[in-house]
Amino acid sequence: MPKRDDAIKAAARRIRNAAKNMRACRPVRDALPKGDLDAAYAVQKTNTELWVQGGRRISGRKIGLTAKAVQSQLGVDQPDYGILYADMEVVDGEEIDSARILQPRAEAEVALVLDQDLMDDQLTLVDLMDSVGYALPAIEVVGSRIAKWNITIVDTIADNASSGLYVLGTRPVGLHELDLRMCGMVMERRGDQVSIGAGVACLGNPLIAALWLARKMVAVDMPLLAGDVILTGALGPMVAVAPGDVMEARISGLGSVRAVFSG
Repeated sequence: MPKRDDAIKAAARRIRNAAKNMRACRPVRDALPKGDLDAAYAVQKTNTELWVQGGRRISGRKIGLTAKAVQSQLGVDQPDYGILYADMEVVDGEEIDSARILQPRAEAEVALVLDQDLMDDQLTLVDLMDSVGYALPAIEVVGSRIAKWNITIVDTIADNASSGLYVLGTRPVGLHELDLRMCGMVMERRGDQVSIGAGVACLGNPLIAALWLARKMVAVDMPLLAGDVILTGALGPMVAVAPGDVMEARISGLGSVRAVFSG
């Protein structure tokens, strides 16, 4: 077996063990060819296939690295993506066991829910907008299986784009009621403002980020389907959370959503 394939399997196993044992591991970039993003996605895919075989259900995708400043920091010129699973979804206000996520941080996002498949290899923005059933406010609770968040782009891609949980609001809003580029966001922790931003921070518009994702998913033969949730990327800086925290994000036009962590 080629050495690269062995490295991919070893890195995937390292991340799975960290997730299973809830114990952060050393970075996986040392196990993979330097700067090899395809290898990092192969690690992610390996674990996706094993987790789905084990009974997890895919519920959508998340987009990461949508802020240009973060892309520059990690030396990349495009976002990345990760898989959302049904067991990652949390309803607004539902208490989250803080022990479920390694090194949790929170960021406010716009979630889009599809009511049509996106399978064409020449998808347009109009195709995307016609396929969105509604939008929801969301808080993504990101986490890292990599110790001390010591990550590069290779680590975060391999680690399913540093995914954890996602919390969805409960009031669906149609795209015709929203200007996602200009929507403002404020997130508070226990009533204190900790993050502010707007749709323009997300690749210029959350719809642009979602279109990038839809095209990428067709290219890798994992198209987005009706019912899928798309987390379009952070509207502002992510914030560390601790047991007992209550995070509330308010997004203009979409309303609010809360992530409540057990003490």
